[in-house]
Formats: sequence, C-alpha cells, structure tokens
Amino acid sequence: MELHNLTPTAGSTHKEKRIGRGEGSGRGGTSTRGLNGAQSRSGYSRKLGFEGGQMPLQRRLPKFGFKNVNRVEYKAINLYTLQALAERTGASVVDVDTLISFGLASKRDLVKILGQGELKAALEVTAHAFSKSAIAAIEAKEGKAIKL
Repeated sequence: MELHNLTPTAGSTHKEKRIGRGEGSGRGGTSTRGLNGAQSRSGYSRKLGFEGGQMPLQRRLPKFGFKNVNRVEYKAINLYTLQALAERTGASVVDVDTLISFGLASKRDLVKILGQGELKAALEVTAHAFSKSAIAAIEAKEGKAIKL
C-alpha cells in the first residue's frame, strides 16, 4: 500500500448530483426545484421562524411581562465572600475599589452586600446598598456598614 494508490472504500463516496445540465440529464429544466414560487428562484432565503404560511409560534403565543426602565441592578456580594477576602488580604476596610481590584465587581457595577454566610472579622464595609441581614451581621461583629 502506497499513497498514490489509496482510494476510499466501495460505497463510502457518492457522485455529486449535477443539476441544471440540460433535459437529457434528467435534472434539467427546473433543476429539482419544483415549479413556480419563491423557493424555485435564485437568492431565496426563508424568514426566521417561517412555518410555510401557518401562523408562526412566536405569533401564536401571547405577549407577557415588561421591562422596568427604572430598575437598578446591583452586583450581589455575600458576607462569606467578604470573609474570604479579609482572610486572604488581612484588610479591615473593604470598599468598592478593593472589590474591583480583586475581580469581584467591575468598574460600573453598583455593589450590594447580602447577608449569606458568616462574618468572623470586624470589617468596615463601604458599598452602594446593604440588605438588613448584612447590616445586622456586620454590626454584630463591631464593624461598620457605610452606604455610598
């Protein structure tokens, strides 16, 4: 066996269907596209979600919900994350810039501290918002919760 005499196994390849090569080929005339209509024309592309003229799914289903334009979206950070940060850095003051520098928030994020987890260190935490349970947990450990 050598490179110049390698061939695919019998039956694994098929001849290309040559269409539009005259009536004698059996695939001339309409070139296997049927008769008239948009699909027989060149350049046809079906619309996204088109179901052959049947009412498409996205129009059969009812509209629902709304987008509140006044919603303020916060980046949520829990107490256990602050505790891990305090253990790793030994810091007693945690503010938004500290969270940004450690990759916990991005520059444009509004930060909200949530009360999940346990806080063991007395921290002075500065953020845009706090949950009631987070404030209670921070102040229970002689820390401060400062709202921006």
